[in-house]
Amino acid sequence: MKVNKLKMLLVTALWITCLCIFSSLKTADQRIGLNHTIGIFKEGTAGFGQSLFELQAAVSVLNSQDTRTIANARAALTKSRLAYKRIEFFMDYFFESSGLIYNRPAKVEVDEPYMEYQEPSGFQVIEALLFDEDPAGHRKALLEQAELLISSAADLNSLLYSFNGKDEEILESVRLELVKVITLGITGYDAPELKTGISEAYQSIDIIKKVLTPYLSSAENTDGKLSLSLSSTLAYLKVHTNFDQFDRMEFLTIYALPLQEKLGNFIRERGLEANYKSILNYKASHIFSPDALPASAFNDVSAADLGKGKHADEMKVTLGKRLFAEKILSGNLKRSCISCHNPAKYFSDGLKTSLAFNEESFVKRNAPTLLYAGFQYAQFWDGRVKTLAGQIKDVIANPSEMNGEHKVIVASLKKNAGYQIAFQQSFPAAADPLNMNNLAEALAAYLSTLSPRNSAFDRYMAGDRSAMNKQQLNGFNLFMGKGQCGSCHFAPLFNGLIPPLYKRTEFEVLGTPANADFDRLVPDQDAGRFGFFPISYYQGAFKTPTVRNTAKTAPYMHNGAFEDLEKVVEFYNQGGGAGLRLEVPGQTLSAQPLNLSKKEVQEIVAFMESLTDNLNTVSTTLPQVH
Repeated sequence: MKVNKLKMLLVTALWITCLCIFSSLKTADQRIGLNHTIGIFKEGTAGFGQSLFELQAAVSVLNSQDTRTIANARAALTKSRLAYKRIEFFMDYFFESSGLIYNRPAKVEVDEPYMEYQEPSGFQVIEALLFDEDPAGHRKALLEQAELLISSAADLNSLLYSFNGKDEEILESVRLELVKVITLGITGYDAPELKTGISEAYQSIDIIKKVLTPYLSSAENTDGKLSLSLSSTLAYLKVHTNFDQFDRMEFLTIYALPLQEKLGNFIRERGLEANYKSILNYKASHIFSPDALPASAFNDVSAADLGKGKHADEMKVTLGKRLFAEKILSGNLKRSCISCHNPAKYFSDGLKTSLAFNEESFVKRNAPTLLYAGFQYAQFWDGRVKTLAGQIKDVIANPSEMNGEHKVIVASLKKNAGYQIAFQQSFPAAADPLNMNNLAEALAAYLSTLSPRNSAFDRYMAGDRSAMNKQQLNGFNLFMGKGQCGSCHFAPLFNGLIPPLYKRTEFEVLGTPANADFDRLVPDQDAGRFGFFPISYYQGAFKTPTVRNTAKTAPYMHNGAFEDLEKVVEFYNQGGGAGLRLEVPGQTLSAQPLNLSKKEVQEIVAFMESLTDNLNTVSTTLPQVH
């Protein structure tokens, strides 16, 4: 007995010792990348600072009569951009506001709801000036930008004062940098004229590999696979450098997406997975996985509604389906949501602008599809409402749309025993479940399910390499590259949801005309978001919609001005309204032509056709409530 007790004590002691050693190793392991990464950042800031002095020198000697000076200035800008990519992962993650000085879009971006904004600055402003008709004429402005960058870069290392980063954060920062490469870098999002996106992607992946070095050297399981994936991705980027000819589909499916999956698995196996910044579901294999963007991240759900269980959620969706066809929601008991968002027409109505409540006039704007409507932070073309539930209440009460009175609607529904039961089952915690807020939430729950992700494109990304034809594949490469479509219609939903954090929906000023005759364009009088937020930068600004299922939802644009996709692509090809000689002082779309051939326009259209979902898998049959 004593011997057994002694053995048990020894085993327990050994177990505790091992546990302490393991805990100690784990604690040390969780710090192995911090100092290493700080060293990489300091090295990167030194190279970046030097490149800025070279940029300043290059723009200071710009001469309109000497094209070599313009070429040299553009080359110096390229060098600075490449240098910045080696610290971008760190700046964007830990010092986002400081990083905006260097590489923010060349347009005014408003910080809502505070309505604060900053004038554009940095590389993208410099790029726009260097690719203007007379770069030398902008020498003063270019020098001001260069001096701003130099003075800011001189203080970069001071950001490290009292810096306390964690290995989980470092790994998330490189994870997000990879997402940025996949969704923004290869599209030319922040260097559309230089077209250095592929070379910049190389720098980003190379620095990711360097940051991961200490983690890889201490790992056992997946380090070999991850190291090999990093090396093969870099080798591909090093060889294939031409922006317009770059095969993005090959790069994504063979290199970048497998790399994203391996990196995710590696981080998870190390026990260092954390999500402090993005709404992305890190359990998803890659950014094009159907579960990469969780619908729950966009839902406006109160704390009281959380944890009620799957049954209540399913009942809520079922109730929402029924309400979608319910004419009691309208003031004349003739209209329902289906009136403008018909499932048979891919949840649109096929009209330029929808028929108004009086059935004689038309509303101001086109009715977009409701497919994927739940995956954004702004509803309506002008983004005046943030949530689906808010939009639903607005539409129901709008005199031009459904003209319904909320109190009357609720009273009418309460007379129906079936609805009373359905609301009670859907909102079991509520004392009086049948109210307007819950009605809107039920409808929103149904609309949030309208994201089938089963198009030919989705099947191709899931591994079915027969799902897309050559024309569609060419179109994808153009869409994400030369056509610059993917720099506003962001992957994976191809809407205005901005990567890599996916926490903001973008608005753009395109200069969309009121008609489709490019030889005799008529300016559109719709003020867009300016009507909701009356600041000049929002004049004519509209939300960027998804192009998924766009082949089934003609006509196009906020006013239904264009009847076919070829016309839409050609509008962008010509540089939007400003490129077509309309006066659009605040246009955020580049007015420079894309120089797409007719064949390339057709290929882009073919790609958009590959984004058409099979709605047979979407529950559009609306159940009766008795």
